[in-house]
Amino acid sequence: MGEVIARLAMSLDGYIAGPESGREHPLGIGGERLHSWVYGLRTFREMQGMKGGSTGPDDELVAEHAARPGAVVMGHGMYITGEIPWGDNPPFHAPVFVVTHHPRESLVKEGGTTFHFVTEGPERALELAREAAGDKDVSLAGGADLVQQFIRKGLLDELLLHVVPVLACGGRRLFDDLGDQHIEWHKTQVLDSPEVTHIRLRAPHTVSAA
Repeated sequence: MGEVIARLAMSLDGYIAGPESGREHPLGIGGERLHSWVYGLRTFREMQGMKGGSTGPDDELVAEHAARPGAVVMGHGMYITGEIPWGDNPPFHAPVFVVTHHPRESLVKEGGTTFHFVTEGPERALELAREAAGDKDVSLAGGADLVQQFIRKGLLDELLLHVVPVLACGGRRLFDDLGDQHIEWHKTQVLDSPEVTHIRLRAPHTVSAA
């Protein structure tokens, strides 16, 4: 059985989306700045069905993470904001399990992506994703609320943060609503580049179980 992993771009002050995120502004107002470093990478462009792009350490890290998941879990809010920009060929190319209160039939898209809508909560979505992923990992795509739930429940094994040198000063914060207990993650990799610093973290339960 694989692990549960997440990869998120974040501002210096902890935001992963700008204010007023929704259909009109999928990443929030100004949120595109958190992802500008990735748009020219070869792996990102391939995931969007485009050719070309730059290579190097940033691209290698994104490529390594993109190859790991066999299934994806995401929250309803992320699905709603991404549905139109993703179009007919979303970048996941794997089964996606959407945690939602709104039941609907599965939606088959091009490129191997099928959205399944799970109304029994995040743990049930993870169970279904693990079955679909087989020996591969399950990627937790977001948004912030769902990531927080997985951290609180001890379900997230690895977190890869792309820290961008900007102060967002508003929007959706990643590490809100985690309770008042000390949580110490373990740093396993730091990769610095001119536009972004990548920090890979392991959850406490994965280290204690090793």
